[in-house]
Amino acid sequence: MNIRKKGIALKKSEQQEYRLQNLSCASCAKKFEKNIQNISTVEEVQLNFGAAKLTVIGEASIEQLEEAGAFDGIKIKRADDKRVEKNTPFFKKKENILAGISLVFVLAGYLIASFKGDDYLPAIALFLLAIVIGGYDIFKTGFKNLFRLEFDMKTLMTIAIIGAAIIGEWQEGAVVVFLFAVSEALEAYSMNKARQSISSLMDIAPATAMVRRGNQLVELATEDILIGDILIVKPGQKIAMDGKVQSGISSVNQAPITGESIPVKKEIGDEVFAGTLNEEGALEIVVTKHVKDTTIAKIIHLVEEAQAEKAPAQKFVDQFAKYYTPLIILIALLVAFVTPLFLGDWNHWIYQGLAVLVVGCPCALVISTPVAIVTAIGNAARQGVLIKGGVHLEQLGRIKAIAFDKTGTLTNGVPEVTNVLVADHITEETLIRLVAAVEQSSQHPLARAILQYAREHKVQPAIAEQFQSVTGKGAYAEIEGARISVGSLTWIQETVSVPKAMQSAISNLQKEGKSVIAAMSGETFLGSIAIADKVRSNSVSVIQKLRANGIAHTVMLTGDAEPTARAIAQELQLTDIRAGLLPEDKLQAMKELQSQYGSVAMVGDGINDAPALANATVGIAMGGAGTDTALETADVALMADDLEKLPYTIRLSRKTLRIVKENIMFALGLKLIALLLIIPGWLTLWIAIFADMGATLLVVLNSLRLMRMQK
Repeated sequence: MNIRKKGIALKKSEQQEYRLQNLSCASCAKKFEKNIQNISTVEEVQLNFGAAKLTVIGEASIEQLEEAGAFDGIKIKRADDKRVEKNTPFFKKKENILAGISLVFVLAGYLIASFKGDDYLPAIALFLLAIVIGGYDIFKTGFKNLFRLEFDMKTLMTIAIIGAAIIGEWQEGAVVVFLFAVSEALEAYSMNKARQSISSLMDIAPATAMVRRGNQLVELATEDILIGDILIVKPGQKIAMDGKVQSGISSVNQAPITGESIPVKKEIGDEVFAGTLNEEGALEIVVTKHVKDTTIAKIIHLVEEAQAEKAPAQKFVDQFAKYYTPLIILIALLVAFVTPLFLGDWNHWIYQGLAVLVVGCPCALVISTPVAIVTAIGNAARQGVLIKGGVHLEQLGRIKAIAFDKTGTLTNGVPEVTNVLVADHITEETLIRLVAAVEQSSQHPLARAILQYAREHKVQPAIAEQFQSVTGKGAYAEIEGARISVGSLTWIQETVSVPKAMQSAISNLQKEGKSVIAAMSGETFLGSIAIADKVRSNSVSVIQKLRANGIAHTVMLTGDAEPTARAIAQELQLTDIRAGLLPEDKLQAMKELQSQYGSVAMVGDGINDAPALANATVGIAMGGAGTDTALETADVALMADDLEKLPYTIRLSRKTLRIVKENIMFALGLKLIALLLIIPGWLTLWIAIFADMGATLLVVLNSLRLMRMQK
């Protein structure tokens, strides 16, 4: 096993992934990424702020990387390092201890100043101590940035606090230092909460498993388990790897992967996933995938990729922030050094300019979109919905119409017997016994439906001999001395006449979209059987919920004939149908729908509907769990093959869009109000820091509301 120790450099061009701790500031993340890029031996670097993940290509040791993030106390460990890091309690963190000591000096300073006056030297000394102790980390980074002309929050704060001290505002400088420390601590806490949804996914699958090799049972790390190994999973244990059940029967809780609340019965041949919980019986499982290829590993990877991908709103905010910060600095300079040329009172306007610097920090604005996207995508993953990027989340929120594939999406995807009509001289059991005998040798999908019906009703098929298939018509066989023919109604009617009452009943069944086969013995009509792909039990309620969530247009795209499609569309109250479509026709239909409605989503199985799914505004695949094609090609995957998750996903996306807009309004609105206080000269450093801190906290707390969204 290849063990890499801290400090050992990577091979050139080797890609390495790391997990980051203490990364809570979006602007700090940009600076950290830039510092790593400046390491001469690093070829490429990608920092995923939402997932707190770093990807480096080139040579770099962990010490070098931590040095690049030393300005913000960023700690690094390898992504495959399974060691659980102990979370430092809030009150034990160095920065929070310093903030607490600073608060003590601030209170002591105010107490003395209340008796002796603001100009009393011991009081000033206490405020100065509060500034130095509480602002140590701010100044250390701020001065470095100032020399490099890098204007982030700590640079602006350094200028403002030192400026406040120079003009004699010791009290305000001390209080601002403390409030800024509180703001940073709360932002870090909130960002960690937002990331919990993805970190909880990482902890789902166990790090070791019991494996039988030959006659021995050995406990191995999942990295050392090979395809073909046999896992021994006892009741109450988590399954460590993807595989297939070799022996045993049990109920498995698949909620971590699919979001299903009800355990699923697993028996020999059934697929199981890493991270799911074996509830009842003991299982022996043949491993089918390496640890890095398991479904949960792919989900984690795709969720992290999704969190890294910037939504259009975030790209706009990032672009806006580039011009916003220099503009704020220019306004601060104008207020501090131009206004007093006309109005006098230099101390007052320099103080106002310093307050503008503080209030103008873009932290809340920069974080307004990513924190909402990170939270929403993480929450969706926990509910069994994989959204592969902020752009798709945002597009989902603007969907006007949804197109559905029929088979396996709106319907169960498995033909079932719905009606059995028999002639007067025969019983239903006899008809099924004879028809099932012929169909035992048939490969037709409808044959499987009849055999399943026979099994469910405990009807034993008769013994058939000399089976013969008639292409496009049906089949016949010799059974108990008679030729029994089973096939299309038209073919049977070529030989026998069907009673008028039976013809009327069959006609009604066909209008309902059902396929009808008929049977005869020699030249005697026996009866007919109606077969249909039944509509999912929850399809009607899903369509109703979508309509309630503002999806006015629901369309079905199917290869089925018009009568079948129309019957299902009528049952589900769909607004439009397109029937008799080949895959290329579905693509053309999707283009037409987009020209008609604008933003259109497509829901399908991710394989047969690939062209239409790819062309849709948002492609949504059913049954992502265990289906690599759906995971890789769709924009959104409903892991449990559960259509009920679709209205939840639409609601989540629309709420996310609303929260992003609210966040931008909060971030800019509070600062605008604070800046307007310059006109009457009321803006103070206190108000400035409260406006900045308040905007940041409002943005983060507002985004965390998305964690409560349930199905």
